[in-house]
Amino acid sequence: MKTLTLLRHAKSGWDDPVARDFDRPLNDKGRRAAQTMGRHMRDEGLVFDHIVASPAVRVMETLDAIASGYGRKLEPVWERRIYLASAATLLDVVHELPDAAQRVLMVGHNPGLEDLAMLLVPFGGGALRDRLEEKYPTATLAEMATGAERWREVAEGQARLDRYVRPRDLDPTLGPDER
Repeated sequence: MKTLTLLRHAKSGWDDPVARDFDRPLNDKGRRAAQTMGRHMRDEGLVFDHIVASPAVRVMETLDAIASGYGRKLEPVWERRIYLASAATLLDVVHELPDAAQRVLMVGHNPGLEDLAMLLVPFGGGALRDRLEEKYPTATLAEMATGAERWREVAEGQARLDRYVRPRDLDPTLGPDER
């Protein structure tokens, strides 16, 4: 059975004067959240056979910070189609994943990642699904058992959400800023 883990990039800096959205870097809170998530992934023993990620700067920086906490370098396949992709496009990417990989990490952006998770995990899929429906914050990780033997068989409403972890679940100071 194939396991798909989705990771949204960490919080980026809107105040940075960059010409393109694609080039927006992480802010300090985003780097801290990604490192915290990396430590959590290490402590939980999460490993991946394959990593596929958007090549946007904030995703690259998220993976660098994750690796810092995780304790080893992550070597993704950079996939341009993930950048700001719809759930349908992300599902196309999933269908093309190598069948030799059992556990895949996909790193990208919202709303596509959230929409993909909600597409794959059926409505009424339990408390974790309910939390997912509320919001998919930056640097949040969602792990799904797909029930598929081949990636091209991953289908709408057939996955089970086994893990949904937000940075603030690990460190309350990484929650939303007070206004």
